[in-house]
Amino acid sequence: MVGTVRAAATPLHALAAERPGSVEVETLDMTDPDQIQALSERLAGRRFDIVFVGGGIANRRPADTMAQVSTDEFVQLMLTNVLGVMRAVEALGPLAGPDGVIGVMSSGQGSLANNTNGANDVYRASKAALNQAMASYAGRHGQAAMVLMAPGWIRTELGGPGAPFGVEEAMPQIVDVLLAQRGRPGLRFLDRFGQTVPW
Repeated sequence: MVGTVRAAATPLHALAAERPGSVEVETLDMTDPDQIQALSERLAGRRFDIVFVGGGIANRRPADTMAQVSTDEFVQLMLTNVLGVMRAVEALGPLAGPDGVIGVMSSGQGSLANNTNGANDVYRASKAALNQAMASYAGRHGQAAMVLMAPGWIRTELGGPGAPFGVEEAMPQIVDVLLAQRGRPGLRFLDRFGQTVPW
């Protein structure tokens, strides 16, 4: 397994130390296209069952509407949540083997059909844009198995301490859903239980 981080000391580093030879750590800032290209070159020739790109930030005040969010913050969200993720997918997606799966961390908040309360304008918009960008990618790479993952509310730096589920519980479920899509060409929007999320 190869995982990427932005920081020098993370729980992933600790896991790699516990499992030498099984877990590798690479440094990557997905907002930097040169770093994405360099990682792609370092991993060239390798094949993975899953290539999963998980990038996402939220705006500082989630209640801000489009009229209230600053231009700089909006641009940073779209750069991180959409452009950076898709650049990574374009560069690293080919590392998925013929029966591999390309996945990205989307969100149930990216669903247009489920947006009934009008909250979290900016974050929702970024995840909906990511979904649309992946749909375009799927149109060009229809032979690949691809998943937009809506993991639910998870205790992470983004999800916060009040989320009902931890990473240790959610990640095995996410991996199981991704692996179940091997050999199934096309793009699916799924939650971590394998249920379809409405577009």
